[in-house]
Amino acid sequence: MKFWKYHGLGNDFVLSEDLDGTLEATPARAARLLNRHTGIGGDGWLLVRQSQSCDVAMFLYNNDGSVAEMCGNGLRCFAKHVYDRGIVQKEVFTVETLAGVMTVAVTAKDGVAEAVTANIGSASLDRASIPMVGEGDCDQITMRALDRDFTVSACRMGVPHAVVFGRDFTDADVLKYGPVLETDPAFPQKANINFANILDDHTVEVRTWERGCGRTLACGTGSSATAVLCHRAGYTGDDVEIRLQEGNLRIQVTSDGVVMTGPAALAFTGETAL
Repeated sequence: MKFWKYHGLGNDFVLSEDLDGTLEATPARAARLLNRHTGIGGDGWLLVRQSQSCDVAMFLYNNDGSVAEMCGNGLRCFAKHVYDRGIVQKEVFTVETLAGVMTVAVTAKDGVAEAVTANIGSASLDRASIPMVGEGDCDQITMRALDRDFTVSACRMGVPHAVVFGRDFTDADVLKYGPVLETDPAFPQKANINFANILDDHTVEVRTWERGCGRTLACGTGSSATAVLCHRAGYTGDDVEIRLQEGNLRIQVTSDGVVMTGPAALAFTGETAL
């Protein structure tokens, strides 16, 4: 099988083309491919497929072999690939995902996509759609993990997200508390946990513990959820710079959806029998 290895600010993906629908794609194979010790390694496995309703379709497995409805960084890598390879021959196009239709626009130079802007839809704050057990809104509630209380808001941004508000979270905090919050009984489908250090009214540093992946260097839907919930809480405006370990994303919260702009990079290509 031929593959391409991409990353969006360090959030890395194996990508395969399955335009004829014959590729053997199973959770077990995804887990083998994405194993960093015995496989290619990656946070996710992206599949390029035909769509009956959009220009192209994206399917995604997480590192553990589970299916992901959406991934912002994965979407940017996917968009770069289908544009650079000529699978989609226009700069603005639609992508079918399990979370709905995403509209993407590539910024290209000499036929190569350098950045991708994507409208990934609006965040849902409804508990049933997140899902999150309990009643009332999900804004700035107190959740306890191990020995510490956190102020948390939640939404669905394609997938379930919780944002933990603070100013001095470290990677040690993410590794200690992330898996506990991810599997809290309040989240029946688990949740992605975003630790948000609010730097000022337009800048937030984010560290994410991803459901099905663990600690990742970047999370596009998590960055988007963070911007939405920080804006809703009054911490920031509607145009936010999200600072991640390997670079920044621009997130704009609009009445027509959340717009994410950032890079995507091809690392290498190869073939595997895995």
